[in-house]
Amino acid sequence: MTKVDELYRCSLCGNVVRVVKAGFGKLVCCGEPMDLITEDELEREE
Repeated sequence: MTKVDELYRCSLCGNVVRVVKAGFGKLVCCGEPMDLITEDELEREE
């Protein structure tokens, strides 16, 4: 289950999403499950 404000990144294309409404299931991009990341990891890449 996702939680509000979690960040997920696609390891293939780099898309990043922030959860605005929690729910069940997995976030998928480019046919692969997305990776949960932290705000710190996102800021280090910029």
